[in-house]
Amino acid sequence: MTLLWIPLLTFLGVFVPALTIRGGRSLCALATSLAPLAALLLVIHAWLSRGDAEVLRASLEWLPTFGVDLALRIDGLSLLFLLLILGIGLLIILYSRYYLSAQDSMRRFYAFLMLFMTAMVGIVMADNLLILWGFWELTSLSSFLLIGFWSHQTEARKGARMAMTITGAGGLALLAGILLIGKVVGSFDLGTVLAGRQQLLASPLYPLIVVLVLLGAFAKSAQFPFHFWLPHAMAAPTPVSAYLHSATMVKAGIFLMARLHPALADTPLWNTLVTLTGLTTMVYAAWFAFLKTDLKAILAFSTISHLGLITTLLGLGSRLALAAALLHVINHALFKAPLFMSAGIIDHESGTRDVRKLGGVIRLMPVTATLACLATASMAGIPLLNGFISKEMFFTEALEVQPFGGLSWIVPLLAGLGGLLSVAYSLRFAYATFFRRPRQQPPQTPHEPPWPMRAPVELLVALCLVFGLFPAVLQSTILDNALRAVSNGPLPTYHLALWHGLNAPLLLSVAAVLGGIVLHFFHRHVMRFKRKFTAHDARYIFEGAIQRIVYLSQRGIDRLENGSLQRYLMLLVLCSLLAIAPGLAQLERLGGSLAGQPLDPLLVLGAALLIMGGVLTAALHRQRLVSLLMLSVVGLVVSLTFARFSAPDLALTQLSVEVVTMILLMLALFFLPQKTPRESSGGRIVRDILIAAAFGALIASLNYAVLTRELDSISSYFLANALPEGGGHNVVNVILVDFRGFDTLGEITVLAIAGLAIYKLLNRLRLFMPATDLEGRVWAADRHPVLLMVVAQTLLPLALLVSFFIFLRGHNYPGGGFIAGLITAVALILLYMSRGVEWAQQRLTFQFQPIAIAGVALSTLTGLGSMLFGYPFLTSTFGHFHLPLIGDIELASALVFDGGIYLAVVGATLMILANLGKLTTEYRPNKDTP
Repeated sequence: MTLLWIPLLTFLGVFVPALTIRGGRSLCALATSLAPLAALLLVIHAWLSRGDAEVLRASLEWLPTFGVDLALRIDGLSLLFLLLILGIGLLIILYSRYYLSAQDSMRRFYAFLMLFMTAMVGIVMADNLLILWGFWELTSLSSFLLIGFWSHQTEARKGARMAMTITGAGGLALLAGILLIGKVVGSFDLGTVLAGRQQLLASPLYPLIVVLVLLGAFAKSAQFPFHFWLPHAMAAPTPVSAYLHSATMVKAGIFLMARLHPALADTPLWNTLVTLTGLTTMVYAAWFAFLKTDLKAILAFSTISHLGLITTLLGLGSRLALAAALLHVINHALFKAPLFMSAGIIDHESGTRDVRKLGGVIRLMPVTATLACLATASMAGIPLLNGFISKEMFFTEALEVQPFGGLSWIVPLLAGLGGLLSVAYSLRFAYATFFRRPRQQPPQTPHEPPWPMRAPVELLVALCLVFGLFPAVLQSTILDNALRAVSNGPLPTYHLALWHGLNAPLLLSVAAVLGGIVLHFFHRHVMRFKRKFTAHDARYIFEGAIQRIVYLSQRGIDRLENGSLQRYLMLLVLCSLLAIAPGLAQLERLGGSLAGQPLDPLLVLGAALLIMGGVLTAALHRQRLVSLLMLSVVGLVVSLTFARFSAPDLALTQLSVEVVTMILLMLALFFLPQKTPRESSGGRIVRDILIAAAFGALIASLNYAVLTRELDSISSYFLANALPEGGGHNVVNVILVDFRGFDTLGEITVLAIAGLAIYKLLNRLRLFMPATDLEGRVWAADRHPVLLMVVAQTLLPLALLVSFFIFLRGHNYPGGGFIAGLITAVALILLYMSRGVEWAQQRLTFQFQPIAIAGVALSTLTGLGSMLFGYPFLTSTFGHFHLPLIGDIELASALVFDGGIYLAVVGATLMILANLGKLTTEYRPNKDTP
């Protein structure tokens, strides 16, 4: 369980800034840094105390039905990335204290940063692919917040949207790939997936899985052609850029390819896609890095180029290439983070990042310039620094591996070209910023930053030197363990050292350095050549594409959503016909083995009444009262049908609902226009009749297909267990209050919320009352007829008594809280209708909102009560008791739950109907009054 504390600590760090910001910005930074520091120490302790285990695991049961547990792991690969994420993240927090201005919200910045860190920690520790994907999407969300931190800048908003769109789309592709992996392997557990290589390779879905997974990885790691979002993410504050480029976000795609390498890699498809994508990205981005004039833009394109280098190594297929890829992950993080921090320092102290306005900075900022030059040399692959070691390994594998047969010469050629360009843009970064004579004066005179701001840069540059001089330290402590986690076989024999003799990789490296220096001397001519081409800004191209999509979508919406309910229903019905009709059209297979029930005159009469009621409801819809009467005939016949086929509970429910529905419709239709125009022409009416007939035939065919076949129904289980398990003979009620009590609790909660929402919508609503009926006759002056008042008052106690009887018998006989609630509501509404709202409210002084809320609370407390006795939520119990004067009786806890249903139904129904009735009181204006 120790592993679960690692992401939990970083997540708790999200709330630390809000709690400590009042103590000052320094205290806030130090307090926030404690979370990643504690998590980092916990990672190191867990790994050092693991014994002989190569993988540490911990899990909590979460969604066992879907095979998803909150499962975490630490192996060599996780360890490598955790050290980078937590270690560099800790330094970024301390650096940000001095980078952020007083106007920037440090509390919000640190909260977003810790959320970002938590997402990355979750990705590298996930032991379940679905959990990994959840954290994967969280990185997109948190990076959106960080990139758009300066939301007042249009560049930040556009960059954040672009990053969210591209990485989010890649995440959807990854999700599809993960679901297919789970389908093939039978599990989302990472150990099972990595062990299921043969199943995956043998599956016909393997090509699709590889493409989908790589789409997700390429989008996240900014590989061509998805690279364009990363340079525009530079609108974020520099600490975000340093963290995003070195240890997080873009490294997530690299991690994914490395993590799934044992299961999916080393096939022609993988090797071809990954290698070619990596080579293309490396050379393309390196060229544009050489052309940029903004410090962060140079570093952004260099990151894309180095990510392409790592991707190429992951695609070459050899174990030494894997070792080189993992080593360069470390090296790139160690030199890229200080480079971005140095760029931030220069921007912070000089007020610009444009190399055309900089130059000679080494005279004013000698320490910062020295540190930046050392990190730049490591990026260029100069000896004595860590970048040289992994670059030599890259050249070695590019020369030795032959992935494309006779065309394999393209790999060392592009590798050498990428190395040459990396030297050129690194030299340009250092020379133009620190050594060249300044052509313009920066906005402010540069000077050294406070030491705490520079300390993270010094530490990381020192590591570049240490690991460059003593690379074997990395191999023995981190690299070999990571390589075991991603390779399919034994570790290759290799030794990291500065000198391996005079060989082809070294000569290729020398040629790259010399070529880069020469190219740098011709930079001015290259820029002149570049200006011959029209400049294109990916930000505006992307925004234009988004606007075009929005425009086309809106046109489609406008064509479909024209406000015609008739059209919506027609499209819905037609789509259903197209989807289902072809299967049901196979008449020879439509019928099953069961014979149909014999017809009797009563069934034929009921069917005729049902058809007649439905047809007349539609045909006479302009005559509202007649149409409502016909609709009530349909409801009545449906209730009788339930009773005929032994469903008395449904019959009672339908009757109760029918009464409430009729009242509701009469109240609602009262405020609609008395006269409506004819919307449909004769041709449209014929069309609608044909569509309705076709849909009716479809439903009839579907019913026939179902009713003539044997079905394995769950009803037998409920019939067998309703009495022994639920203590009730009424199976329907036992299902509602016991077996599926949680569903019922959700339904009454929704009902109460709907009632409250309608109450708020109708409260204080002012509507004009119609003064006459459709024929122009004035409404009767006697709004409350005596006969209706007498009948209503006579029926009220009887109805309440019936409601109480229906409620008590519901567990063993037809009835229950829902039906009883509807009967009570109808009885009270009848009182409102006969006596008026004012008279009823003077006597019914209680509010209906608390009744509905109390009902939901009572049902919920019933469920919580079972938990007090150690049983699952909503577990019911029952027993037989002897009560004085009454005798033997069965009592069930489900009766209390049913009481909550009763209260919720009464409260919600009356909130709706009574408030509709209020709209017609004498205090409301009508159109006859001035």
